[in-house]
Amino acid sequence: MSDLLNDQYKYFEKNRDILVKKYPNKHIIIKDSEVKGAYNTEKEAYDVAISQYSLGTFLIQQCLSEKKEDVAVFHTRAIFN
Repeated sequence: MSDLLNDQYKYFEKNRDILVKKYPNKHIIIKDSEVKGAYNTEKEAYDVAISQYSLGTFLIQQCLSEKKEDVAVFHTRAIFN
């Protein structure tokens, strides 16, 4: 994970309790250590994020209180069929 995305994930971890209460089970877009939006599905969050930000500059994270969540990282070299 790049330093930029690592910083976004650190922001999530530091603020996890607050974010989980505010956005329970939502998929949030984190960019510049700030929540830019909250969505019901990862796809919805991705579609919005990619329309507004460059790949590799944002993190999509599901707000779960457990540490079993998945981290979605999107690189500019990713190919979707």
